[in-house]
Amino acid sequence: MRFVVTGAAGFIGSTLCDRLLADGHDVLGVDSFTDYYARRIKVHNIRDALQHPAFQLLEADLVTATLTSAVSEAGGVFHLAAQPGVRQSWGEEFSVYVRDGILATQRVLEACRTARVPRVVYASSSSVYGNAESLPVAEDAPLRPISPYGISKHAGEELCRAYGDGFGMEVVVLRYFTVYGPRQRPDMAFHRFIKSALTGRSIDVYGDGSQTRDFTYVDDAVAGTTAAMDRGLPGAVYNLGGGARWAVRDILDAIQTIAGKPLVLQHLEAQLGDVAHTAADTTKARRELGFAPEMDVVSGLARQAQSLSDRLRNGLLD
Repeated sequence: MRFVVTGAAGFIGSTLCDRLLADGHDVLGVDSFTDYYARRIKVHNIRDALQHPAFQLLEADLVTATLTSAVSEAGGVFHLAAQPGVRQSWGEEFSVYVRDGILATQRVLEACRTARVPRVVYASSSSVYGNAESLPVAEDAPLRPISPYGISKHAGEELCRAYGDGFGMEVVVLRYFTVYGPRQRPDMAFHRFIKSALTGRSIDVYGDGSQTRDFTYVDDAVAGTTAAMDRGLPGAVYNLGGGARWAVRDILDAIQTIAGKPLVLQHLEAQLGDVAHTAADTTKARRELGFAPEMDVVSGLARQAQSLSDRLRNGLLD
């Protein structure tokens, strides 16, 4: 089958492309290579895909490009492209989240409607829950995002629902819970912590370290994503969480053990928009998608550390 992946050179997107190619599919990857982080890192992410005969790369801005022809022969579209980052989404920067998150999603959905694409899988975030009233949080919990980023993801979900209800489109929404692993973005916590351990530089830690997250290894997230295309129910929303809830301070200890080096930490106040705790109820995804995360956090951290060590040697760390 032929699939389209938006955000194909990003962290999850590039890993998804590799998985689809390994499964024998043709893939059109779409990416605009925004300047959120260095282009060379994104190109490195898709270096294997670029050598694969079943992969094509379309460098295009989803807001301005003519997308209908790109998706016209697709068996499905995985829409992962968006402006990432919770802390950066406040103030004037929110206009970027509106453009590259909300408007881009509407244009992808419109192109898929026009081209009669059989199914769209939309990548949302646990940020839509905000500080959930109880944990683990299920998909029917109230959505109360506490950051502009979370609001942009909520808006994307509502666009998916509107196109599904209005035009009968098959759209499946996934809420990722703190995905980590090789290729993780440079601004994300595990990347910054491991880089600090490898280089000996100090690292800022927001909050006292007691905040907890449900960490999801990238291969497990991708397995759930492909399952959503194959088995997800039209209009459904699924939590994808790794099932391992760790405190940040315990993650820092684990990274020091894996790296064999101490971290130089500088604790700062918790940042506006950061939730205190997350934990996913994945009952629905396990039942309907066969979602079964396999990677434990320590092993996943070790793999990410090895990947970052390799990138450091190759000059691919900023």
